[in-house]
Amino acid sequence: KRMKAAKTLLVSALSLATGTAAFSSTTLIPGEIDVSNAYSQSTFPISPPDLVSRAKQVLSAEIELGTKDNGACLADDFEFVAAVVGPINKEEFLNALGSFKLTESFDIDQNLFGFTVDSIQTNRVWYFSRQIAKQIAPFMGTKPEDLKEDLTLPPQLHHIDFDESGLVKEFGFYTVDRRQGNTGGLGGAFGYFYGVGKPLPIPECKPYKPSLRFRMLNLLGKLGRKLSKNKSA
Repeated sequence: KRMKAAKTLLVSALSLATGTAAFSSTTLIPGEIDVSNAYSQSTFPISPPDLVSRAKQVLSAEIELGTKDNGACLADDFEFVAAVVGPINKEEFLNALGSFKLTESFDIDQNLFGFTVDSIQTNRVWYFSRQIAKQIAPFMGTKPEDLKEDLTLPPQLHHIDFDESGLVKEFGFYTVDRRQGNTGGLGGAFGYFYGVGKPLPIPECKPYKPSLRFRMLNLLGKLGRKLSKNKSA
C-alpha cells in the first residue's frame, strides 16, 4: 500500500511539474470532436456499439467478409476500394478473394485492434491490422522452405461501411506506415506477392519510389537552402 501511495504521489508531482495535471484521456483538445455528442446527433439507425459488433461478426471465421457466406453479408451495391485497387463490385471482389486463396498458403495472424465508429460518417467502422503470416503451402511458385522469415505486413487501416439493414456497402484498407514490416511497405495481396519474391510486374506492386520529377524537386530545394545559408553567412 505504501509503495502504491508513493507511486501515486510521484505521478501527481510529475504531472504538476510538466503542466499535464489537467489532462486525461477524456480531455478534449482544440480541434477534437466530442464523439459522444456526435453519436447522439447521428441519424443512422444502428448504434455505434452495435455497429462495431456487426463489423466483428462479418469479419469472423464463419463469414470472413462474404467469402464463407456466399456474399450474403454484402449489399448488392457493395464496392471494394483500396489505395490502388478498385472500386470493384461484389462479384469481382468475391472472385478475386477466391482466386488468391491466401489462407490456404499462409497461417495468418491478423492482429486486429482499434475498432471504432467514425464520428462524422456514423455508418463506417474503422480498425487496424498488423498481419504476420507464416507460409504453410506453395504460393506463386514458392515453397515454405524458400522463405527465410515469416511475412510481416505494414500496419493497415481498414474501413467497413454499412447500410441501414446492416449489410456491407464498402470495404477497403490502406497502408499507414510503409517503413514497417518486410513486404516493401505493401499491404493486402500485393504484400504477399512481394514478400515471397513474386511481385506483379507493375509499379503498384513494388515498394514506393519517388518519381524523377519529385527527386529533382527535392534536389532543387536542397540546393536553394544551401545557397541561402551561404549568402546569410
